[in-house]
Amino acid sequence: MDQILLILTYIAVAASSISGALEARKHQMDIVGATTIAFVTAFGGGTVRDLLLGRTPVFWVNDAWLTVTTFVVAIISFYRLNRISNRLLVFADAIGLGIFSILGATYALQLGIPSIVAVLMGVVTGIFGGVLRDVMSVRIPSVFGQSTELYATCSLVGTALFIILNTLNLNTLVASLTGGLTIFTMRLLAVRFKMTLPSP
Repeated sequence: MDQILLILTYIAVAASSISGALEARKHQMDIVGATTIAFVTAFGGGTVRDLLLGRTPVFWVNDAWLTVTTFVVAIISFYRLNRISNRLLVFADAIGLGIFSILGATYALQLGIPSIVAVLMGVVTGIFGGVLRDVMSVRIPSVFGQSTELYATCSLVGTALFIILNTLNLNTLVASLTGGLTIFTMRLLAVRFKMTLPSP
């Protein structure tokens, strides 16, 4: 299981790096800005999670290849991904959201954290990198906007489903895939059909 978690972490970090680098390019940043935004997007949520859970050093400190992966993916994304950047940004962000949310909840459960808190840890892990990305891009985080397509809600629903399936003693891998795919699919559908939370 630890090996699977590590693989998922690398996938999520790479996807979030792509998202961060493309977002930086949209705001006309240079390569330094792009790699910085990619780093924050990839590691922000997991860092906050680990600090809240008392898991130190935080997850990326002891694995230098995570940092290398982030910078390499960010540089390639910044210079090479052009025409499909908008669609790819949404796709990559949805992958990162789904995997990081499930990872956050999984690590919380491993520490014996109550289920409701584990769900919140999943949401924090999933969305906080994007929040930091938007703040550093000098804009209100999209997750908080009234007109923003469902984002945190996708993480909440998918993570809660994962926790429920885990509580029912379903195979952990199956529960993880179900929760992660739910988040990923909900996010893409929300963007496709402009699904938002009700406004006041």
